[in-house]
Amino acid sequence: MPANASNAAAGVASLAGEPCATRNPCYTDSVKRNLTLTIDEDLLRAARKVALDRHTSVNELVRQYLTGLVQSQDDEVRRRHEAAERLKELFRNSKYRIGGEITWTRDDLYKRR
Repeated sequence: MPANASNAAAGVASLAGEPCATRNPCYTDSVKRNLTLTIDEDLLRAARKVALDRHTSVNELVRQYLTGLVQSQDDEVRRRHEAAERLKELFRNSKYRIGGEITWTRDDLYKRR
């Protein structure tokens, strides 16, 4: 086998300009990738039963779970950002202004009368 053929088979671009076997520049969308999990046999058995009851696969259950996890994280980040923006807007529109020179000390605040 020529060196170029073995390199191409191993996913290495050849010197002749052949495309790499593991990288396709034609993809513009995300490509599904394999993921290997190591889980307890009893958990896998139970997951298979759930998948069977739902007429799906364990793979699809994992995909749905991860999708939901990422979406909920994105939703949380979005909610926090929106809350911060509302707070900034409240401060901008408030007739009260925070700031100025501090003329008191901590001891002044806690003096007993």
